[in-house]
Amino acid sequence: MTNPTPPVPAGAMMLELVMLPVADIDRSLAFYRDRVGFTLDVDVRPAEGVRVVQLTPPGSYCSVTMTTGIGQAPPEPGSVRGLHLVVADIEAARATLVERGVDVSPVQDMGGVFYAWFADPDGNTWALQHMPWRA
Repeated sequence: MTNPTPPVPAGAMMLELVMLPVADIDRSLAFYRDRVGFTLDVDVRPAEGVRVVQLTPPGSYCSVTMTTGIGQAPPEPGSVRGLHLVVADIEAARATLVERGVDVSPVQDMGGVFYAWFADPDGNTWALQHMPWRA
């Protein structure tokens, strides 16, 4: 079987996982999987009172995780701000999310870099970001 993630080059520090504080894992799982389109990688309960859910945005090597019963998780649901999802076509990405019921701001041109923002049910915020030279 081929490894779907890239190797870690010498000297690299690859961002792999972002802890996402949420109040209700099931509600957040449904939002990220069914509305935003993330892939569910892991949903385990390794011990009494512990749950770990990990999802990955399409095409990304970095995932988000939501947990209960683990002391390392961020304490305040909704406290993560400004996570970026880089897209090749921001209008199409925005339209897809809106069709799935996500409240996404209109696209704004911020000096040649384009943004549209949305929040999850707890208030964690995300930006769709389009940099035309990367498309």
